Amino acid sequence: MSKLAVIRVRGTVDVRGEVTDTLKSLRLTRPNHCVILEENSNTKGMLQKVKDYITWGSINEENLEKLLRKRGRLKGDKSLTNEIVSNNTQYDTISEFAKAVLDEEAELSDIEELKEVFRLRPPKKGYKSTQRSFQDRGALGYRGEKINDLIGRMI
Repeated sequence: MSKLAVIRVRGTVDVRGEVTDTLKSLRLTRPNHCVILEENSNTKGMLQKVKDYITWGSINEENLEKLLRKRGRLKGDKSLTNEIVSNNTQYDTISEFAKAVLDEEAELSDIEELKEVFRLRPPKKGYKSTQRSFQDRGALGYRGEKINDLIGRMI
């Protein structure tokens, strides 16, 4: 199984209650927030329910490392450093930890103080259309490996 990067694209106005609850359980409360989830049937069902408000795909090691290094925050809004990773896990650097997370040897929750949500900037050059699916030249829904391009523009 792989890890999925899920990014909320649209805002909160006129969202059905059921969709709002699902977004809250995914920890996506605001636009441009990103979470890393395990790919399984429960997650896929939740993503399918809120597909009109989010985009998702498989994250690669390089972008997970960038996310952790530049946007990884601890409680108290402190940055994630190699020292914190080595104190809380068996890995010495952020890049080793990112590789272990993708290989399912470690979990992001191994670092207790790490916030589960990555707060990203809006993408450089913007979203194409926040009302169309990715297949229809928009920004919503499943985008596979191309999520890495979007994350690169948002870090």
